[in-house]
Amino acid sequence: MNIKRFGTKVEDQDYKVRIGVYALIFNQDKTQLLVVSPPNGSYLLPGGEMEGLETQAETLHREVMEELGFIVEIGMYLGEAEDYYYSTFRKQYYHNPGYFYMIDSWKEECPPLEDFNRLEWMNTEVAIERLKRGSHKWAIQHYLELNN
Repeated sequence: MNIKRFGTKVEDQDYKVRIGVYALIFNQDKTQLLVVSPPNGSYLLPGGEMEGLETQAETLHREVMEELGFIVEIGMYLGEAEDYYYSTFRKQYYHNPGYFYMIDSWKEECPPLEDFNRLEWMNTEVAIERLKRGSHKWAIQHYLELNN
């Protein structure tokens, strides 16, 4: 399987690897997608970095509880894509392989455990335009291709 790659890998740089798991969460009528905006104002899909020996599912469950306060049922695996980028905030190069999943159902369990993010529902076209990472944009486009 061909993994989609976004960004440019700069030779002779030390990359920190951050393996992530991310979710596409739609509203009930599938017209709006939930995105997370951290304090830096960027837009990302819900999810984040795997910790320790977590499985992809464990990571996704933990991350959506932290970011959204949701309990979710993980659905279809959409695929893997990766980003290479430089964080001006952290002054570090990152290689971010990401695994992307559909969420079949979700239920708000509690307020988000991370209270510093802004959550926003938007249609897929706006989300693709605003998302920061190429891999996140790809995941939405791939979902739309599979469902047309």
